Amino acid sequence: MTDSTVTSSAHARSADRQSAQTPLLALLVIVMAQLMVVLDATIVTTALPRIQQALDFSGTGLQWAVTGYSITFGGLMLLGGRAGDLLGRKRVFIAGLLLFSVASLVGGLAQTSETLIATRAVQGAGAAMIAPTALALISTTFAPGPQLNRAMGVYAAASGSGAAVGVLVGGLLTTYASWRWVMFVNVPIGLITALLAPRVLPETPRNRGRFDLPGAVTGTLGVAALVYGLTSAATDQNGVNHWGDTRVLVSLVAAAALLAAFVVVELRSAQPLLPIRILLHCTRGGTYLALLCLVTGASGVFFFMTLFLQNVLGYTPIQSGLAFLPYAVLTVGVSEVVSRIVGRTGPRVLMLAGGVLTFIGTLWYAQIDESSTYVNGILGPMVLTAVGFGVIFVPMTLTGTSDVDPEDAGVAASLLNTSQQIGIAIGLATLGSVVWSVVANSVRNQVAAAGAAAPTKAMTDHALTVGFQRGFIVAAGITVLAIVSILALVRSPSANAGEDGSTQGSCPGFHLPGHHRARQGTES
Repeated sequence: MTDSTVTSSAHARSADRQSAQTPLLALLVIVMAQLMVVLDATIVTTALPRIQQALDFSGTGLQWAVTGYSITFGGLMLLGGRAGDLLGRKRVFIAGLLLFSVASLVGGLAQTSETLIATRAVQGAGAAMIAPTALALISTTFAPGPQLNRAMGVYAAASGSGAAVGVLVGGLLTTYASWRWVMFVNVPIGLITALLAPRVLPETPRNRGRFDLPGAVTGTLGVAALVYGLTSAATDQNGVNHWGDTRVLVSLVAAAALLAAFVVVELRSAQPLLPIRILLHCTRGGTYLALLCLVTGASGVFFFMTLFLQNVLGYTPIQSGLAFLPYAVLTVGVSEVVSRIVGRTGPRVLMLAGGVLTFIGTLWYAQIDESSTYVNGILGPMVLTAVGFGVIFVPMTLTGTSDVDPEDAGVAASLLNTSQQIGIAIGLATLGSVVWSVVANSVRNQVAAAGAAAPTKAMTDHALTVGFQRGFIVAAGITVLAIVSILALVRSPSANAGEDGSTQGSCPGFHLPGHHRARQGTES
């Protein structure tokens, strides 16, 4: 064997190792960013009482520390996805990480409530650049089939467990460090990820086209108005209903008008921000609708179970965070298993199974009472819903981003993330209205029946429990809508659909003049 042969063989082995390692490193970077974005939606929640004391927030102003993030995150999602398609996904992904990191640093240093709210809104803008480009990078970096399925499994595990991890990390940081560290913790994560990204993420081409400015304005403002209106509408903990408030009505009417205008603009645009054909694909459209319903129910369950643990059972923030640890672990483990079998079973079967498990677990939560313990009242339904989410998220992520042209991958990914953000807003608004109305009525009835001047702790605990029970029942009903959406709209592609890129998910009869493009192997 000659020296040149040995050298060539060594170079080949080195190239093979590099090609094998690069996708793994790329996935690590993407998942770190996604976990940071999802975690940040809940990490601040456990720190709110400390934040209120430190920055002298009013009771109504405190919600903006959470709402400010949600509005810009949800409102700018479509724009972030399209920016990645047109400017290059890696470029937009890194810019989002840097923006998120800077906002986190300034937020941690905030001395006024206004500064914190502003930085939370900027964090949301950074997240709107990160989330859709992260998912699009996965769908365009990994080869369809087992490699893509497993990458989506890791991504889904991070997305599904992030909320639970956020509660735990927020409790630990608030208790043992300072509320400011729920902001500071993002800085090293964001900067390290931004430094690694240029080295491990593949270059993505800039696609031809221009920004659809009318679509961007109407779509962004429409989604932001919808999230704001729904977030502001919920009945508060005193039983006061805000659905009739002027700001809520104006926001919801404006959202309806802006989103209607957005649809008209997109139908007429030669280069739309959101090609309507993406929504009219049955499997993708059904996935977005099912995810919206699923998250609507789950967001309320997560929020109110946290309140039950702390307000009724007397858990500390750290204890309540640890209580959700089985949820996070199971979601990660089940997602990994599902990513290995989805190519054989097909996504529809798994989505239905996950939806049914989530429904049963959510309904089981409604059996709690004041005497419930963690083991006999909470752990069982938590395990079931964690398994359900672990089963459903991987196939949903695959079907929500499948069968699209590469230049539309960012938009498809942004629709998945937008469905989640709007679902959270709807869930907290609708379920919050149900829960707090029941709680207020129960307290009044108990006080009147006992002839007491004020409610006792036992009365309050009973009222909260009854309200949470009702909320869980409504959440289970909303989960049924997700199952119906899957049954009615999600098609059953062949088991090998993920390997050859073909699907059978198109809705017959939906063809938009000027917007339909016949493509082999894509929607018809």
